[in-house]
Parts: sequence; structure tokens; C-alpha cells
Amino acid sequence: MSALFLVTIGIENFLAVGALLFALGFAIALSKRNAIGVLMGVELMLNAVNLTLLTFSRFSPSDRPVAGATFVVFVITVAAAEAAVALALAVSVYRNRDTVDVDKINLLKS
Repeated sequence: MSALFLVTIGIENFLAVGALLFALGFAIALSKRNAIGVLMGVELMLNAVNLTLLTFSRFSPSDRPVAGATFVVFVITVAAAEAAVALALAVSVYRNRDTVDVDKINLLKS
């Protein structure tokens, strides 16, 4: 007979994963020089926030448990709009400057 181990995943586990994802996204956003890499870091941070919102929505005793999921839908909508606008700006900058390196983009200088 094999032993059956029951693993319970609590709020601490979800919050730890959310914090690790946010820290990873923050490190990526600050360390990348490529505009697309910075956008990927920002998206990872937004997904970490979504995980945290859903965690609090699931584990909190509330009369309206759907409120966390509603906020997540709004964050996903804003993230999609941010990604579309940012990618359009990156394509526009690449067409004008032939680079997406954040350090080399100085559009305000003449």
C-alpha cells in the first residue's frame, strides 16, 4: 500500500507565488534594455497582481466573492490595452529610429 499524502495549498502559498512573480517581473522590467522585454516584465507584474486579487477573493469571507474576479477582468482589459498601445509605439519607434533599445531612444532631442 502506498501512503496517500494530502497537500493543502493555503493562502500563504498563493501569496508567495504572487510575490515571486511580481519580483521577477520587476527585475525583468528594470534590467532589460529592449522595449519588448520591459513590456514582458510589466505584463508579468500585472499577472502577479491578478493572482493576488483572486487569492484574496477566494480566501476572504465576504458576501460578494465575485468582486475579486471583477477586478481581475478590469486588470486584464487594461493590460491588453497597454500591450496594444505599447507595441504600436515600439513599432513606430523602430520605424523611425531603427532600434528598440531603451537607452538609445531619445525622441525628445532634435
